[in-house]
Amino acid sequence: MQEHFDALETRIPDLREAALMAALPAQIAHAKAHAPFFSRIFASVEPPAINSRAALAALPVTRKSELHEFQAALRPFGGLNATAPGALARILMSPGPIYDPEGRRADYWQSARGLFAAGFRAGDVVQNCFSYHLTPAGSMFETGLHALGCAVIPAGVGQTEMQVQVMRDLAVSGYVGTPSFLKIILEKAEELNQPVITLKRAQVSGEAFYPAQRDALKARGIAAFQAYGTADLGMIAHESEAREGLIVNENIILEIVRPGTGNPVPDGEVGEVLVTVLSADYPLVRFATGDLSAVLPGRSACGRTNIRIKGWLGRADQTTKVRGLFVHPHQVAAALARAPGISKVRAVVDNPDGQDRLRLLCEAGAQDDQLITLVESALRDITKLRAEASFVAIGSLPNDGKVIEDLRKLD
Repeated sequence: MQEHFDALETRIPDLREAALMAALPAQIAHAKAHAPFFSRIFASVEPPAINSRAALAALPVTRKSELHEFQAALRPFGGLNATAPGALARILMSPGPIYDPEGRRADYWQSARGLFAAGFRAGDVVQNCFSYHLTPAGSMFETGLHALGCAVIPAGVGQTEMQVQVMRDLAVSGYVGTPSFLKIILEKAEELNQPVITLKRAQVSGEAFYPAQRDALKARGIAAFQAYGTADLGMIAHESEAREGLIVNENIILEIVRPGTGNPVPDGEVGEVLVTVLSADYPLVRFATGDLSAVLPGRSACGRTNIRIKGWLGRADQTTKVRGLFVHPHQVAAALARAPGISKVRAVVDNPDGQDRLRLLCEAGAQDDQLITLVESALRDITKLRAEASFVAIGSLPNDGKVIEDLRKLD
């Protein structure tokens, strides 16, 4: 049996990186020429110069959290699209509401590669239990399954007794959907004394997938694998039989940055996932997903050589309100930038006496009192809030991607 989807998956990593950087200038030029949003924010950018990760890291970040605002100002896609709405295959909607374009090319969402890694093959009959009503998930998986040559049952969610009947009547071999809904279907099958014996593989997404869930499915003879994607970018990363993190998809450039900034963090440090996707229709550049993850060291034992991430580790948007004013991660990052001797900072909010208190825990090589004064003053200028800053040992702040930690709920 063919082990890998194609030769791209097993490339020497340096060759992959060279190919991505060679394609990047044309992608920037395309976005600048055809998407009004990027025409504006890249007005002073010379696309040929954006040919390295360092050059890419100097470009502005576009945040998923701002898409609703952009789209409200310019329907339907906020000017981030390079293909006219009428030339698309589908226009879908995710919560916000946010409108999501689907182009006409085969496997538009780039889901086939991850599905292949999960064991799906031509001839499989697959029950697609992602929603088909407005949202992209159903189409995202269906188009990838079609690219592999699978037959797809557009089952959607709900109607568990009917889901069981369909699985049995059509000898379904594969499932795509959330892990929790698969559990509901299998439990309903047991309740009805109608076990589903043909189901052998699954790819799950949309929620956390815990080892206990995976093991419970394995005990039923079902090999289940996790995928990570978004309605804007399509498939970002997927699990393989090695079960060692999620392998980043080909044809995307992934960065992990400090939350609230566009500054890449060292491999292994938790930060926000940013993606630049090589797409003609929706050419998103440095798109901040709002999700936290971290790069795993080394390469997968399955032979795929792209970088791996730990999977979903939480949300990067840690905005909180202190004494009636909002504090955002990017404001804390801006204060840190004004105190160059401090390498890392965490804003901690609590209320020990029933009143909100804001503290800045700072890692620095040299514990200079002037740095404390500098960072306190900077945060006060930016947020209008007074904070108490103090030094902590280098490396003592947790590697969890948090810039703001709100402890008030624990009091």
